[in-house]
Amino acid sequence: MPQHLLPPIGDLHSYSDLAQTEVLDLLFERSPAIHSSLIPVIRTAEYDSYPELIDACQIQLLSLAASSTADTTDPTLLSVLGSHPRLGEEKVDSVQSAAEQASLRGEGEELARLNREYEDKFPGLRYVVFVNGRGRPEIMQDMRARIDRSDYTKEVDAALQAMCDIAKDRASKLPVQLSSR
Repeated sequence: MPQHLLPPIGDLHSYSDLAQTEVLDLLFERSPAIHSSLIPVIRTAEYDSYPELIDACQIQLLSLAASSTADTTDPTLLSVLGSHPRLGEEKVDSVQSAAEQASLRGEGEELARLNREYEDKFPGLRYVVFVNGRGRPEIMQDMRARIDRSDYTKEVDAALQAMCDIAKDRASKLPVQLSSR
């Protein structure tokens, strides 16, 4: 499968684990926890669209979150949430994340401070947001509001929602190869 090309959604369930992993890396982030959590979602059903698949993935991720609290968060869930790069990091491995965060260049010190404050407030979590072209002031205001809200469960839900919103946005922008059927 060529890089940055999604296979036909109707065929995805029958692809190899490696090919399914590559799709998850394109939609989400490269993460063994994402792979182990979401490959079964791909394998067990056929989907009519990538947004439908991503909705099924979100249900699976929310099931991990359902048994988590600020005191006992599922380690797999923490690995999933930690797969996204911190906002404003200088080195971002994911080509998609680097492009999505382009509007956040500069303000490195302030973003780094907010990232530290967020991670101190919510141990084990990383701030994840669907940037969607929004600039630094709006994102930093959202980050501040979420820190001040101080609700661990809502943060997990917000991060998972953002991850799935990002995945849907990526899917809408990636070309799909023609079916081999």
